[in-house]
Parts: sequence; structure tokens; C-alpha cells
Amino acid sequence: MKFIIIKRSWIITGFLMLIILISGIIYFNPTSIPVTKETLAEEHEVYSFHMVTGEFSGKTDDGKELEAYRFDPGTIVVPAGKDIKLSILGVNGKEHPFFIEGTNAKGNVKKGEETVLNLNFKKEGTYRLICTAHPDKEHNGPMIGYIIVD
Repeated sequence: MKFIIIKRSWIITGFLMLIILISGIIYFNPTSIPVTKETLAEEHEVYSFHMVTGEFSGKTDDGKELEAYRFDPGTIVVPAGKDIKLSILGVNGKEHPFFIEGTNAKGNVKKGEETVLNLNFKKEGTYRLICTAHPDKEHNGPMIGYIIVD
């Protein structure tokens, strides 16, 4: 009578290889996922995007405190000519007054609150979301997000 011994590490390795294989098939064969920009546009009239305000802090070797604020994610890609709902949640920093360069859009994100903008970009290009409280290094910035209209 023969016994086959299967080690736990073999099972884990096999499972991980299977996940990598499936991920590779999906990544290299995007037609296997039947969702396109067109089908998303048909199903949803408004595209929603979410950002948060974040903060990095640290100390230099001589003990000086450093802080820097940012929008996260730092870049979003939105479709041109479509209705966009941009929600920005204030997580760090008391408040962040901002404007979107090249548009009339502006607002203020306060800690613990969500600011919602309804947008529609007609022209393709890159638009900067700029916090006026943190415009440069001297003001713990620059706090700039990028909206790429495609």
C-alpha cells in the first residue's frame, strides 16, 4: 500500500500559482471581461469618483517636524462630455479650499465632511485640482490632484 504525502506548502504554492494564472489571463485578455466604457455609460448616467485629503508627517535628522498634504488618489481619469460626481472627504487638515484650474469649479473640504462637485468636462486634457491653503512647500504642499479628461 502506497501513500502520497502532500505538504501544506505545496497546496499553498499551487493555489497562489492558480491565482497568478487567472490574473494573467484576465490582464492579458481584457476581452474576457465584457465591460466597456460604452456599456458603463449606458448603465450609469453619472460617473462617481472619490478622493480624500491626506497628510504625511515626519521628522528630519535634526528633529524638525515636516508635514505635507495631498489628495488621494492623486490622479483620476474621467470621460469627456459625461456627468461626473466628484466626492472629496476631509480626513486630514482642518480645511482645504480648492479650485479646478481651467474651470469655474471651486469648493472647500473640511475635516470630517464630504464635499461633492457635479462636473462635466467638455475638453480633453489635464486639469489641476489645487488647494489654496497648501500651494507650495512653505505651506506644507503643494497639494495638487490631477483630473485627466479622456
